[in-house]
Amino acid sequence: MRTSNPALNEKVFRGLPGSTYGSMGETMTLQGTVNKTGILLLCAMATAAWTWHLFMQSHSAAVVVPMLWIGTIGGLVFALVTTFKKEWSPVTAPIYALLEGLALGGISAVFEVRFPGIAIEAVSLTFGTMLVLLMAYKSGMIRVTQKFRLGVIAATGAIMLFYVLEMVLSFFHIQFATINGSGPIGIGISLVIVGIAALNLVLDFDFIETGARMGAPKYMEWYGAFGLMVTLVWLYLELLRLLSKFKSRD
Repeated sequence: MRTSNPALNEKVFRGLPGSTYGSMGETMTLQGTVNKTGILLLCAMATAAWTWHLFMQSHSAAVVVPMLWIGTIGGLVFALVTTFKKEWSPVTAPIYALLEGLALGGISAVFEVRFPGIAIEAVSLTFGTMLVLLMAYKSGMIRVTQKFRLGVIAATGAIMLFYVLEMVLSFFHIQFATINGSGPIGIGISLVIVGIAALNLVLDFDFIETGARMGAPKYMEWYGAFGLMVTLVWLYLELLRLLSKFKSRD
């Protein structure tokens, strides 16, 4: 039930709790979703900045590790709740963003210790990628066809399955050294994953535009913003990983 799910079609929008499709009630709008996205970004940046401030004061990543785990676990819980209870998103989406800020601040601090300057580079690339793809989508350079949608979804699913498999195998001390390394293969795979994460942004744009066009319930603005936030978080983490591989070769 991610925003890139092909099941998010007209029937799904019509069946949403509180749906006003075909009525004169208050509905989802593009501007409203943009505003909600801005609020979620501010929430995430606030807690990330606080975590980063703790790191800069102590000059040690160890102090932010508790926030990292609280943010990661809490963010996962609220992401699942938001996914399955979309009508709760006006409350759960901001909480998710606040928790993700803690996690991102902690993760960024860990990477910054080893690779100074990497965090600001990853942030710049993340927002730069989003803006470029948004312009390409609005101009019609990228069209979300059914084949495009299914291709991105299949690739995203394969990546997620690989990450789950990697996590399970790590408990048995089995590592994918070549894939996770800083060699040509490792960097090449990271580039592909970054590309797939970026294309998910296009699907999020299309989902938001479709919801607004079809008169989805007003709370879906929060859900659309949440979906975009999830993709941005994933893209940022993959860019951190890619940049760390490049820097490891220096």
